[in-house]
Amino acid sequence: MITNLLTEHKTISLWGCMTQMFFMHFFGGAEMTLLIVMAFDRYIAICKPLHYRTIMSHRLLNRFVLLSWIIGFIHTMSQMVLTVNLPFCGHNIVDSIFCDLPLVIKLACVETYSLELFVIADSGLLSFICFILLLVSYTVILVTVQQRSSGGLTKALSTLSAHIIVVTLFFGPCIFIYAWPFSNLASNKTLAVFYTVITPLLNPIIYTLRNQKMQGAMRKLRLQHVNSIQNF
Repeated sequence: MITNLLTEHKTISLWGCMTQMFFMHFFGGAEMTLLIVMAFDRYIAICKPLHYRTIMSHRLLNRFVLLSWIIGFIHTMSQMVLTVNLPFCGHNIVDSIFCDLPLVIKLACVETYSLELFVIADSGLLSFICFILLLVSYTVILVTVQQRSSGGLTKALSTLSAHIIVVTLFFGPCIFIYAWPFSNLASNKTLAVFYTVITPLLNPIIYTLRNQKMQGAMRKLRLQHVNSIQNF
């Protein structure tokens, strides 16, 4: 990838392209599962705080991690098995920054209408359903907190805000791209850059800034910097 960034004519082999698509959907499916698990974790932490350590045991967390990898693998293999056997004629151009499943399927030399519908159902519909489920879970949490304590709503919003931002940044572009994956839209490249580059960079920044220890360390560094400037 670094070599291609520095060269004028960017090329990739067929199996290199397949490998890109495999890992994109493998990690994407795993992250969808983990985001749902995080929503469940927030529900237990906010609505059942006294039972949190009992419910969210290490055994259950290990099962959630294993489940995320299994779902990611099933998600990517269900599409890759059908894509690998497609016939491709000669050299082809993928009009994007990486090999994406809808773009590669369009290059096949056979009719791929049924496979296109399968991709829409598998990736687009799955992303949309997961996003709706997450929004419903947040609504249930906020309504439950408001009914129990009016003052707890602000605290719940503060706890959920970082998670809501990450979920929106992740699912928004995915839904737009894979719900209409075979339309030739110029904005698809921008969205591809957004959810493959910008969103992964924002995730650690958002969660880091929400960490109290990190906030304390940043305040100490800022005070040290101010003191050093004053002494100078």
